[in-house]
Amino acid sequence: MKLRNKTLLITGGTGSFGGAVLNRFLDTEHFSEIRIFSRDEKKQDDLRRRLGNPKVKFYIGDVRDPESVDYAVRGVDYIFHAAALKQVPSCEFFPLQAVKTNVLGTENVLLAAIRHKVKNVVVLSTDKAVYPINAMGISKAMMEKVMVANARNAGETVISGTRYGNVMASRGSVIPLFVEQIKNGLPLTITDPTMTRFMMTLEDAVDLVLFAFENANPGDMFVQKAPAATIETLAMAVKALYNSETPINIIGTRHGEKLYESLLTREEVMKAEDLGDYYRVPADNRDLNYANYFSEGEKDISTVEDYHSHNTERLDIEGMKKLLLKLDFINEDLKNQ
Repeated sequence: MKLRNKTLLITGGTGSFGGAVLNRFLDTEHFSEIRIFSRDEKKQDDLRRRLGNPKVKFYIGDVRDPESVDYAVRGVDYIFHAAALKQVPSCEFFPLQAVKTNVLGTENVLLAAIRHKVKNVVVLSTDKAVYPINAMGISKAMMEKVMVANARNAGETVISGTRYGNVMASRGSVIPLFVEQIKNGLPLTITDPTMTRFMMTLEDAVDLVLFAFENANPGDMFVQKAPAATIETLAMAVKALYNSETPINIIGTRHGEKLYESLLTREEVMKAEDLGDYYRVPADNRDLNYANYFSEGEKDISTVEDYHSHNTERLDIEGMKKLLLKLDFINEDLKNQ
């Protein structure tokens, strides 16, 4: 990155994504100060003690609280907005909480960034925002709309988004669950063996954020081209790495789960720019002229497929094992076995 001695703010900085971004920049000269903004003082205190690095500053606050956000944003050059409610079941039971954090919280961060003339903001989204069927996905889809709407009138601030598939071993990922089940001699529980998910490492996720910082136009959404695997293949690969003979129990699809996940709708595929390892989807810059919506159309759109985990590169067990071995969590655990 062409950065030096800048200030970075990470919202949700004690989570999996925030921690990966922090680790990437901690020992570089890109940022002279990295601010961690979150509401969990225990996680912040643990991180402060573990790092012992004066370069990292900690701000207690909540993205729902505009005043705490505004205070943390002052003097910041770049923002990575990762604070969110991410658990599908939690959001199903408390959908308004998902709206308050994922939608209104994002609005608070973006308005503060514009007000303080932050150079660049990247917000974190998910494949569940594409054709959403659960509260978490719906709130993230609305977050994306908030991002694009603010990007249109952000002045000096460039606002963009990144959309992820399954980030391996992140908070809530099934991989740590499989490992725990193997260690406890329990069967691996999978919902549907044919269900597919995109597979990305946290390092891949950070690379995508950096790419957005360097290449974004206002309102762009960036997606990494990622391989996918069936849940059965993932379970078999974890079993193989741990030399486990534990059985697999198929428990059936949970409420709110899809058979496969989409990273781009077919409408987005039509206008996406292929950048090699990534797709850039430019913002929809139509105005309120309703003729653009109702009397004009695109003839070819019905012939195009979404970009989803059923039609991307499919990993076999060996390919999945190689990807799993890129995870520090897996390598360290296997060494201790």
